[in-house]
Amino acid sequence: MIAFIKGTVASYGADWIVVDHQGMGWQIFYPHTDEVSLNQEIKVHTYLHITENDMVLFGFPSADEKELFLRLISVKGLGPKTAVGMLAKAGYKAIVSAVEQGDVAALKKMPGIGAKSASQIVLDLKGKLVAAPVNNTRTQQSYPPEIQDALEGLKGLGYKPHELTDAAAMMQEKPGLKTEQYLKLGLQFLMKQKIGG
Repeated sequence: MIAFIKGTVASYGADWIVVDHQGMGWQIFYPHTDEVSLNQEIKVHTYLHITENDMVLFGFPSADEKELFLRLISVKGLGPKTAVGMLAKAGYKAIVSAVEQGDVAALKKMPGIGAKSASQIVLDLKGKLVAAPVNNTRTQQSYPPEIQDALEGLKGLGYKPHELTDAAAMMQEKPGLKTEQYLKLGLQFLMKQKIGG
């Protein structure tokens, strides 16, 4: 579907932004509206949530945060608006840390999360988020756009965050290439890793 949208911030509210992409305005639920400004150039990683009566776009500043959101909404009884509320209030690092440490008390302090939901989050997700290190968003933001886009492509093919970290380190040793070249190199590297070469 719609993996990401690049454009400028046309307007924003408490929990949404409108991104102007080539004259079309996309309204997106966004957890970090305090970090945006009007006319700012932005790349938003998106998830399209479809229900019987509605279609809603949810957006995130990084692929890792989107991945965490998808993990959260896979938990029984936890909807997308609650997951976005958690990210807005607590942030990526705090959520990953609480889940991995089994800190039910910290999760219960997040909006929309009661004791039952907090326990279910830990039960379903503990041990599944460590592949995305707590500082992963910061690390990925330091990659050149060509490498970042190549990693997005590899992620779309089903490669896990810990595999992508190794691939990104290899790509950084070869500066100045185009996205397609990085993507090809990354695929070759990851296939060799799987074979054990």
